[in-house]
Amino acid sequence: MTGREILGAGEPVIFIDRKNRSYLRVLRPGAKLNVRGGTLAADKLIGLEEGSIAYNSGREAFFVCRPTYAQLIPNLPRNAQVIYPKDVGPILLWGDIRPGAHVVEVGTGPGALTIALLRSVGQTGHVTSYERREDFAEMARKNVRTFFGDAPHWLLKVADAFEGLEERGVDRLIVDLAEPWRLLSEGGKALRPGGVFVGYVPTTPQLKQLADGLRAHGGFAAVEAMETWIRFWHLDERSVRPEHRMVAHTGFMVFARRRSASDTAHEAGPTGDGP
Repeated sequence: MTGREILGAGEPVIFIDRKNRSYLRVLRPGAKLNVRGGTLAADKLIGLEEGSIAYNSGREAFFVCRPTYAQLIPNLPRNAQVIYPKDVGPILLWGDIRPGAHVVEVGTGPGALTIALLRSVGQTGHVTSYERREDFAEMARKNVRTFFGDAPHWLLKVADAFEGLEERGVDRLIVDLAEPWRLLSEGGKALRPGGVFVGYVPTTPQLKQLADGLRAHGGFAAVEAMETWIRFWHLDERSVRPEHRMVAHTGFMVFARRRSASDTAHEAGPTGDGP
């Protein structure tokens, strides 16, 4: 064994019951973990091999493993809505979030997307998060600390991004606010030429206003939007069918690229009235 498969103190784990329901807990030494009306001693789970079966005090069996990101987010402690994993995937891919990138995130919430960004940029990258509410920021700090770990490449600012973004030359800007079009002027200053803007909005009026704002700004190009639907399937020995419920619309993702300042100035003509 390499040691990576051994569950350690302080780690988050998922307990999965026979009906595939999952329960997120943290292995704190000395703790009694309540799962489905029974308890499990954290000390007996620490040092256990990941993928083992554990029984609570009611003799109910659970498959125990570290949570994947997709398992973590629906169970993440929060006081605000999260961006679901089905939308985080396209944000990371279409937003081209990669190792070494400097990403600015506006609207941190409980830190669900923050965790994905920190994983994607790696130790050579940097994530700067803006969150206006201190209670949301504190929840994000706690979740990142518990479910990601030490993050020296993360800076959380308790500040109103509408009052200004201090960063310049940013590779990627991700905005999860009710009125992201109000941030386009500041976002245009922060993003480097060729940088990617990502907006996340739940409704069609917001989608239209953001797309119109990006085009009217003059400093953005290649505007596109999408949504994702995901449907799980029920699998057992006698039945293979779609689940009765599916995760359909959750939000729209809007992507755009920052144009070169020299290009936009040229288009503005001799008066130099470009963005």
